[in-house]
Amino acid sequence: MNIAQYTVKLFRQMGIQRIWGITGDSLNGLADSLRADGEIEWIGVRHEEVAAFAAGAEAEISGQLAVCAGSCGPGNMHLINGLYNCFRNNVPVLAIAADIPSSELGTHYFQETDPKQLFAGCSIFCEKITTPDQMPQVMETAIRQAILKQSVSVIILPGDVALKSMPKNSVIKWQPPEPASIEPCIQSIKLAADLLNGLEKVTLLCGAGCKGAHDAVIALAEKLNAPIVHALRGKEFIEYDNPYDVGMTGLIGFESGYQAMDNADALLLLGTGFPYRHFYPQGTKIIQIDRAPEAIGRHTQVDLGIVSEVIPALKALIPQIHKKSDDEFLQWCQEHYQSSREKLDAQAATKPKSKRIHPQTLASLISRKAADNAIFTCDVGTPTLWSARYIQTNGKRRLIGSFNHGSMANALAQAIGAQMLDRQRQVIAFCGDGGFSMLMGDLLTLQPYQLPIKIAVLNNSSLGFVDLEMKSAGFVSDATTLKNPSFAAIASACGIHSYTVNMPAELPDALDSWLNDTGPSLLEVITDRHEISMPPKMELAYGKGFSLYALKAVLNGYGDELIELAKVNLFR
Repeated sequence: MNIAQYTVKLFRQMGIQRIWGITGDSLNGLADSLRADGEIEWIGVRHEEVAAFAAGAEAEISGQLAVCAGSCGPGNMHLINGLYNCFRNNVPVLAIAADIPSSELGTHYFQETDPKQLFAGCSIFCEKITTPDQMPQVMETAIRQAILKQSVSVIILPGDVALKSMPKNSVIKWQPPEPASIEPCIQSIKLAADLLNGLEKVTLLCGAGCKGAHDAVIALAEKLNAPIVHALRGKEFIEYDNPYDVGMTGLIGFESGYQAMDNADALLLLGTGFPYRHFYPQGTKIIQIDRAPEAIGRHTQVDLGIVSEVIPALKALIPQIHKKSDDEFLQWCQEHYQSSREKLDAQAATKPKSKRIHPQTLASLISRKAADNAIFTCDVGTPTLWSARYIQTNGKRRLIGSFNHGSMANALAQAIGAQMLDRQRQVIAFCGDGGFSMLMGDLLTLQPYQLPIKIAVLNNSSLGFVDLEMKSAGFVSDATTLKNPSFAAIASACGIHSYTVNMPAELPDALDSWLNDTGPSLLEVITDRHEISMPPKMELAYGKGFSLYALKAVLNGYGDELIELAKVNLFR
């Protein structure tokens, strides 16, 4: 039994069902071992970046370790961006990074790189196998680290080393590791309770660390009469069935979410790495609960930091909280949220005789028509903006993206990973034209693996969010303009059902046909590129930037675009 065969047998015993990647000669040992074993499927995508994104989505939806692989040199480098997303999303992924023949290391050999240095920034464990005697300890350590730390491990394996024989009588011993529950310090919980009991206006900010803690968070909010704000990655876990919800904060959030934090006496951060410092309130007492010690105080100074999982911390905290009778602050926040929500919903409504499809309308309709347990993936930029504001969660739906790493081109790749887990579950990729075109070669992956993904391409012929950022800073440029082909025609050429919609009246029926297709299908929606959205914290710099943009636009011959922008956003 050689190293490659040992690895495949270990994976099979662990229950690994597939490996994502593109094969190459440095992966010959692994490929041959998979063929001989016949139990683990090799998923051959068209780009290694897709392999890493797909593995990350598989891990995020299943909660189990996923595996991807890249051949030496460029194959490894293509994995890196997707692995950074896995690393930032805290999902368990093992990457097999094949390397050049060990005898050629250090000679500037064909495709030679330094994988250990390449992967250092996007992994918690990265080691090279140079001899069979390192097995099984290094391989099993990598796997356990990825699972226990919910992160990325990388095994570097030169092609020739993968074919070396394991020591005689090598056995596979595998026991699934059980992550430890991180319990809070009782004294810290007492300090938190005393602080919260002594202040009237308390707001909760909840992130992805609140997964599974929905009921406990609601119970705490009920005692405190506290509005609940969520970060983007907390949306799917905390927004639904929540009478204390006042929306999201951040650059693409609601004004109500920002105000609920800014006007609080105390802010309780629960499992969130919300990064935008200027959205945190000043002069407010801040308590942070997070399982990661390094996360405490990373983005704002805290008055009290508690290292703990959210559920055991709340279990200890809630009995010590005195029920507040005054709900004036909560009601004010809820009224503010209701007003914000009504404005957003009004923007999504189709206007009579309108000839423009607004992206809000598309996102709102998709949410209403999608399955109750649909998985949504969204590209970075405006697809994330509209998904965050209009995709409704219910405890069964999932919403994943590149919310921390912020990479383009993630939605289709992540949808492939999610759909591979369950071909009967509805998976919807909400793509921007910029992101979709970047990795659209993996449209060719859908038919061979019978993946019935529903792809919506928001075609506004623009890098929309970048365009908004430039305008808000006062810059005039046509660098964000895209000259797009017909994405529907490209999909059709790949054997995928496709639809193009450019009139609002056609949209509902087209959505029904698209969602009801039995196989993969693509809906290309021509949307208004002039749609903009203001952040909830509208600083003077933004207004100054847009004024400067308007002046420059006129002076540089972009007056027509300025008129269109005004028509769409000022007179709706």
